[in-house]
Amino acid sequence: QVQLVESGGGSVQAGGSLRLSCAVSGMTYSSSTHNCMGWFRQAPGKNRERVAALYTGNDWTNVADSVKGRFTLSQDNAKSTVYLQMNSLKPEDTATYFCAVTIGGYCSTREADFDYWGQGTQVTVSS
Repeated sequence: QVQLVESGGGSVQAGGSLRLSCAVSGMTYSSSTHNCMGWFRQAPGKNRERVAALYTGNDWTNVADSVKGRFTLSQDNAKSTVYLQMNSLKPEDTATYFCAVTIGGYCSTREADFDYWGQGTQVTVSS
């Protein structure tokens, strides 16, 4: 069974940084696969939105306009882990952040297109 476990959330002041990790198990994580790893976030009362995504099999990455220039995505195939580096954090970045995977699919922006999800990690940014 595919499992995703996020870590690295916490509370920071505006302008600070956090690095989220998503450890993946139960599936092959390598450059020979073509799975989409996505990071989503959901703030209270708001819809879940995709903030970043990448393919496990190539160098393609994408970040949402709202976080472009501040968030970067990377992966370590040997550790089956994807990272979300978040810099220059703003109060509006406060949300629960989720890692998700689409097995063999393309990197959709829709949460319904992702097959497995982690439990989420809370990020709180104070002004």
